[in-house]
Amino acid sequence: MTASAEKRGPAKPGVLKGLSGKVLLLTIAFVMLGEVLIFLPSIANFRLTWLKSRIAQAEIAALAVEAAPTRMLSGDLRSELLKGAGVLVVSLKKGDTRKLVLRGDSDHMIDAAFDLRSTSWAHAIMDAFGALFASSERVIGVTDVPPNMSGDFIEIALDEALLRKAMFGYAVNILLLSIVLSLIVAGLVFLALNQVLVKPMQRLTANMLAFGEKPEDPGRVIVASARQDEIGVAERELHDMQLQLAAMLQQKSRLAALGLAVSKVSHDLRNMLASAHLLSDRLAMVNDPTVQKFAPKLIGSIDRAIDFCVQTLKFGQAQEAPPRREKFPLQPLAEEVIDGAVVQASSRVALYNNIPPSLIADADRDQLFRILTNLARNAIQALETQQTVDPQSLDGAVTLKAWREGSVVIIEIADNGPGVPEKIREKLFEAFQSANRSGGTGLGLAIAAELVRAHGGDIRLGHQPEGSGAVFHFTIPDRVAELRSGRRGERHTREN
Repeated sequence: MTASAEKRGPAKPGVLKGLSGKVLLLTIAFVMLGEVLIFLPSIANFRLTWLKSRIAQAEIAALAVEAAPTRMLSGDLRSELLKGAGVLVVSLKKGDTRKLVLRGDSDHMIDAAFDLRSTSWAHAIMDAFGALFASSERVIGVTDVPPNMSGDFIEIALDEALLRKAMFGYAVNILLLSIVLSLIVAGLVFLALNQVLVKPMQRLTANMLAFGEKPEDPGRVIVASARQDEIGVAERELHDMQLQLAAMLQQKSRLAALGLAVSKVSHDLRNMLASAHLLSDRLAMVNDPTVQKFAPKLIGSIDRAIDFCVQTLKFGQAQEAPPRREKFPLQPLAEEVIDGAVVQASSRVALYNNIPPSLIADADRDQLFRILTNLARNAIQALETQQTVDPQSLDGAVTLKAWREGSVVIIEIADNGPGVPEKIREKLFEAFQSANRSGGTGLGLAIAAELVRAHGGDIRLGHQPEGSGAVFHFTIPDRVAELRSGRRGERHTREN
């Protein structure tokens, strides 16, 4: 595909293949179908009405004959009466007498007879189409009750050609009327549907195509209308989905850039820390009690930093390695965390280690150190921010507690700071979502949550009212011991 073809985008459908053309054609087709369904009973009713009018005229002609003094008419007068009534023969029955009232000079054979006194609509429709499509000119006989009740019933014979001609004229008029009506109705329905449905759908389609070309651009997010129907719902849902997708793409781009930056920084930082490690080894040889006290902790911190840099470079995007579990006392590790955090904390923040010395954790020591460090530093930063905003606030306190429930160690880190705002609690453990202070990255809680879940545990924020401090709990379950069914054998030596 050429570049010019890619820029043109998807080809637009033709007039009849698009929604507008399909709506127009379907409307015309449905209106015509409705007219056909209406035409069937209407043509049958036209035939019955036409025949009944011939019955009425024939009755009038019969009454004129009976009103004559001698009931004898000349041939010319009889022909005029039959021609005026549009019939060939008229017969009238009164009581037990059935009399031929009018008859032409020619004899006629009846090809089909119809009794209008007891016909149904289904038979009337079939008889109407039989008259329209008869294979030859027919003479038909028709029986009905006289309109003026001049007898019990009246029978006439007439040439069906006149009826067929009238019916064809009526059908042509109905057809022309149907076409005009179809065009008018189809045009009105088309305009209405085009405004209500087609144009909004075209707007949705055009927006999706434009958004797909550059989803990171917030200006291409659709602006939902105030409609309350399905189109309005679709617009609002598309608006929310595009916002979420744009935010996710921005976050992914930021994570990718951050991963690359972290890899570069880790590469250079590893070299710097290696030099610091050599210097700290030499520092450990100094015979000073204070140096001897802090040198091992300094060396341990540098070792952890070097190992973390190596893992970051190894996994490219700071993907965490699986926990390397071991059993160790939790209190000394918490003490190391406090020693490292105290250096950066202000004099108005105190850290307390209330973890019992006998509590044993089954975890990755380095990863657990990072979890506790991130949570402790977050608490310290929240307290220092509060003290900066309100110098009259109470001194801050961060407390580490832990206890065991069965095979699970539960660790709690609590502070008396401002707490966690309601607006960020739902996405508290997502990357870049929990940064609530200037200079924060929003990664500390996300890293802690990832490491806790890698251990099979869970982390959550305790239910504290905003402004009354924050309490975080996380669990570290022990490794599941491998259980093997069966009994061990015992070998006994034979005594001599």
